[in-house]
Amino acid sequence: MTWTTIPALWVAIAVLAGPARAAEPILGRWLLVSQEVGGQKTEVDDLTLRIVMRGQTLEFGYSVPVNKIQFVSLKFTARPDGTDADVTNANGQKIGTAKVTKASPLQYKLVIQGQNKPTATGTMTVSADHKTLTWDSESKQPGRAAPTRTVQIYSRQ
Repeated sequence: MTWTTIPALWVAIAVLAGPARAAEPILGRWLLVSQEVGGQKTEVDDLTLRIVMRGQTLEFGYSVPVNKIQFVSLKFTARPDGTDADVTNANGQKIGTAKVTKASPLQYKLVIQGQNKPTATGTMTVSADHKTLTWDSESKQPGRAAPTRTVQIYSRQ
């Protein structure tokens, strides 16, 4: 094999391997840094959102520190096509459903609902530099006329 055939070999391998799948920009570990509920800034607790790819699904895991160990308090694994997925608590019990739809390369639509809980509908948007994740949602409390808007800002860790 000569040096001139090596670049041709790499091109052939790349073509045979097929197009590489681009990583979802939402994947990663995100730390909640600010929150606004109903137009009012609120204090934030230590909350980490970890999003990983599991085959064709996105796994969302919300965790809080307990004795310096991250404790997963809520989790769901959903296809980004709007299919219903179970939301489970720390004990693995189903507490609701979630739907995730990829709206654009940097934006995902979410609907999270549970029995006796308000339905949260909104968007998760990754910033152009991929360093910030914004969850902008509205939820309607039973018995209230107007929905409550919540904006959470996460920083990539």
